[in-house]
Amino acid sequence: MLKNTIACCAAFLAVVAQAAEPFSFGVFGDTPYNGFERRHLPALIAEMDAEPLKVVIHDGDLKSGGERCDDALFNERLAVFQTSRHPFVFVPGDNDWTDCHRSSNGAYDPLERLGRLRQLFFAKPRQTLGRYPLAVETQADDPVFSNWPEHQRWQIGPLLFLTLNVPGSNNNFGKGSTPGEEFLQRSAAVKAWIAAAFTRARALRLEGIVIIMQANPDIEDFSAGRPRRGYYELLTQLLTETKRFDGQVLLVHGDSHFHRVDTPLREPSGQRVANFTRLETWGSPFMGWVKVEVTPGEKPLFRFWPRDYSPRQGD
Repeated sequence: MLKNTIACCAAFLAVVAQAAEPFSFGVFGDTPYNGFERRHLPALIAEMDAEPLKVVIHDGDLKSGGERCDDALFNERLAVFQTSRHPFVFVPGDNDWTDCHRSSNGAYDPLERLGRLRQLFFAKPRQTLGRYPLAVETQADDPVFSNWPEHQRWQIGPLLFLTLNVPGSNNNFGKGSTPGEEFLQRSAAVKAWIAAAFTRARALRLEGIVIIMQANPDIEDFSAGRPRRGYYELLTQLLTETKRFDGQVLLVHGDSHFHRVDTPLREPSGQRVANFTRLETWGSPFMGWVKVEVTPGEKPLFRFWPRDYSPRQGD
């Protein structure tokens, strides 16, 4: 009996120690957009391979807004992503589906292209991409939200990660002031996925939540009382949930191609929400990635190390 108790205590302490260990992950997006970036994408991924990262995340726009949304392009990008030695997560962006109706993109039906992305990049919805995939949960496991395998969730130590299909171009809101049916259905799924994540994080008393999506939701305008229709409900929910969460919330996005780390979310009174941080990744024509270091039990919980990409001589 004593031996079993000692063994159980040892196992528990081992789990606690592992959960408290510092770790890092990498994020990038809005690339490749041109010939140079396409040629050097494998080298950029190789740079991340050389770092001890738990996961690498591409936060959307795997092509430029003027490129065709053809299967051949999707397959080419997927093949490169799969070479990652780290678990690799892809989040769809507006260039990848909502804007595919453009004639320069091939005049595709955006929903058909989103369906194709799901077939290719989320063929195994309970695991990431990469040579050594990470097991993840997906919202598609819920019969009510079975159409959203791209909404993934996983935990590393005291951090919960979740991905959202929230693209630029005003979140595919629709024309004028009337939201489209696709926007309404996806927004319901996004709302439920966010709520479930915060409920879990509070129940487990986690130290942080990392939310990854493609769109820049114009947090500054929202905080100033000038929200965009496509992101108003999302930011309202994030404000409410963050205020009720004792840990740190990190929102990672791309879209406007301007790397920054700041705390832009504010209450209607103008008071800054101190436990909310925004990380925007680089985008074309700037090529690079950001290493995020996580140190459980310390403040700040997150530290950010931008890594601009510099090709070797002669490349």
